[in-house]
Amino acid sequence: PSLFNDDFIQNCLEKENEFSIEHKSQLHQWNLWQEESQSNIRLPPSLGETCYQAFLSTAPTPMQDDIISELISIGIQAKGETLTKNGYFLDALAEVDGNKIGIEIIDSSHSAGGKTTGSTILKHRQLANLEEISVVSVPYREWNKLGKDRSRKQQCLRKCFVKLELGFN
Repeated sequence: PSLFNDDFIQNCLEKENEFSIEHKSQLHQWNLWQEESQSNIRLPPSLGETCYQAFLSTAPTPMQDDIISELISIGIQAKGETLTKNGYFLDALAEVDGNKIGIEIIDSSHSAGGKTTGSTILKHRQLANLEEISVVSVPYREWNKLGKDRSRKQQCLRKCFVKLELGFN
């Protein structure tokens, strides 16, 4: 028998009031995973909406304006914090060569022990597969070390975008 079946959904419904915001957010990601893998198992609409709303309650990151300003300086028009159709927040969203690019500041909530967390990997994969958005990660610590040096910040962003192999230099 499958781990995620009607019994799993029933247990989720029975324990709905016991779930923290973090747990509901994780259930939203699980629901997206089911959609991504084209599974027939999904949360019922009422619980799905509750989990989606919990997922949206995430606070924005503080460096967005600085990054957007530097993106504009290197010729990339970007919108500030963006909510995607599946409920993911991106620090910014740009389009380069017809490709949607999400910009995400990677801080301690996205990594543990120097490794990217599973939820961040899942987010990036689901954005790519379900919304056709590639994600550029801007490391928080590296960005802060650059201080007010705009040319080095712009170089940092170029380096992040080049990794996507979009022909951007």
